Amino acid sequence: MIKSDYSFDLSVVIVNYNVEYFLEQCLNAVESASKQLKVQVFVVDNNSIDGSVAIVREKFPSVNVIANKDNVGFSKANNQAIHLSDARYVLLLNPDTIIEEDTFVKTVAFMDEHPDAGGLGVRMVDGKGKFLPESKRGLPTPTVSFYKIFGLARIFPKSKTFGQYHLGYLSEFEINEIDVLSGAFMLMRSETLDKVGLLDEQFFMYGEDIDLSYRIQLGGYKNFYFPQTKIIHYKGESTKKSSVNYVFVFYRAMILFANKHFSNNNAKLFSLAINLAIYFRASMALGNRLVKKAALPFIDLTIFLAGLLLITNQWSNHDIHFPDLVLKVQIPVYATVWSISAMIFGVYDKGVSRKTIVKSTFFGTIFILTIYALLPKEWQFSRLYILIGTIWVIFGFYLTRVFWNLFKTNSFSFPKAPKKRFAIIGNEEEFKRVEFILSNTYPSIEVVYGIGIEKSYPKSIGLKGQIDQVVDIHKINELIFCSKDLTSKEIIEVMTKINSIEIDFKIAPPETSYLIGSNSIDTSGDLYALNFNAISKPENLRSKRILDFILSFGLFIVTPLLIFHFKRKTNYLKNLFEILIGRKTFVGYFATKDSNLKSLPIIKEGVLRPFQVNKEAEDDSNLFYAKNYKIGLDFMIIINNWHELDT
Repeated sequence: MIKSDYSFDLSVVIVNYNVEYFLEQCLNAVESASKQLKVQVFVVDNNSIDGSVAIVREKFPSVNVIANKDNVGFSKANNQAIHLSDARYVLLLNPDTIIEEDTFVKTVAFMDEHPDAGGLGVRMVDGKGKFLPESKRGLPTPTVSFYKIFGLARIFPKSKTFGQYHLGYLSEFEINEIDVLSGAFMLMRSETLDKVGLLDEQFFMYGEDIDLSYRIQLGGYKNFYFPQTKIIHYKGESTKKSSVNYVFVFYRAMILFANKHFSNNNAKLFSLAINLAIYFRASMALGNRLVKKAALPFIDLTIFLAGLLLITNQWSNHDIHFPDLVLKVQIPVYATVWSISAMIFGVYDKGVSRKTIVKSTFFGTIFILTIYALLPKEWQFSRLYILIGTIWVIFGFYLTRVFWNLFKTNSFSFPKAPKKRFAIIGNEEEFKRVEFILSNTYPSIEVVYGIGIEKSYPKSIGLKGQIDQVVDIHKINELIFCSKDLTSKEIIEVMTKINSIEIDFKIAPPETSYLIGSNSIDTSGDLYALNFNAISKPENLRSKRILDFILSFGLFIVTPLLIFHFKRKTNYLKNLFEILIGRKTFVGYFATKDSNLKSLPIIKEGVLRPFQVNKEAEDDSNLFYAKNYKIGLDFMIIINNWHELDT
């Protein structure tokens, strides 16, 4: 029986899984958009471990929280809330979205004016302000899917024949009837759901929005694309679109949809095409990732080997001949050791310094010379050769970086660590708060300017209406919006107006210690978090692992001398072994059942605790360790507490 009397105009359902920062920002926007309507909000949490549930209950007490003990999937989680909703309309909303203040009013008004509308989607832009084509989609029939899978839709996006998947021939700025709504923002009439049913729980993630959109049409209703309001959708929070896992999960969902709705013959044809596509796209994804990650190391290794062999050739010209063992085994091993050392020390990180290159090569050389000293005399050919090879390796690193930079930026120079030119849009009080967060989290800042809202202040270089001029004149490469001083609508309008590929955007929610945003539709949202920047930095995690490996290896060597100092000798050996293979670390958090570790960066289980404090101070000790981590801190803790390595 279809219900006619409802207590609310709109029920907003948000399914969350470990996106605490995005969820808080999303709920702030929902709260601002709910002032002119009766709105009930549900957050269904799929067993997050990042403190999401606690944040919602503390900061948004009016929100209805459903805390699942397991990850039950997107469809089932949404259905849990829909069963409890009591509104004329239901909106499925992703937590990694920001809506405008008038989004609810405009979309509900449109649905009221169009009783034949069963579902509605809006214009979505990504974290750089660019239009997301999945805002409007056609039904993925076997033919349409074929065009999409094998790239014809991308080559001819505006074609009515090939561009049906994203309906590229329809204007992104005009209201149109469409087939498929996006699950990121899916507004539906409650009476429609009563008639056609809720989300099909066979779909764990992906495909459920296509299935429900199709059933809405089969039920005699229409789906509309409504671009008169916009939302930001930070793509990639649940699954990276370029990952192999995404390829398998998404296309398997398409097979499930085909088997459910297409005729037997069409379903078989579709399934065959999809299975071919799965392995084609998975292979492409793996190949693409391998090329991106391995290209520069492979070039380096090739140059190392070429240079080392060239040196042997020069020595041969002076009647100094290398044994076959050196040519076939030792020289390739030398080159490989220098390459592995480079990976360990972060030479392939973005913006690597010259100092890091020299340091990694130096440690590689020390390792080679150490092993060299242990070799039989007939294998010890020449230490001078190793030292000359070291110079060549450093030169080779510089050479590849200069030409790599020339290829990418047309600049014949050694690439430098990227420096940010920030502009913070907000009043002076918020400017100071955000500037403090930046100075304590971002490693390489060239300048931080302010942009006032209605009046200037000492560090401001313009007002809100001059943003595009400020960006152009002062070469700004990252804009930060203070959401306390700007509406979501104003933020989205600026992003869509200045959607340059060189500009990144972040939003600073009020009274928080983090900035949040996303720089690519292929990557997850990112943030600058004030509290936990230190230990989560890649270089710090790598340094921690290097210390663990070197120290545990060294302790194993001197174990015959130290073993008698420990009462629990088996525990000591077991701990050393687990640290050596990377299962544990020397120093980790306090980890009692009452410890609050959910909001801290994840590190391996530690053998030693950060500091000797009482039980009441455990959380403060963990927090201090996470915020202020340096490799010297670990070393000091190990030196002071080495006698506890058998615990």
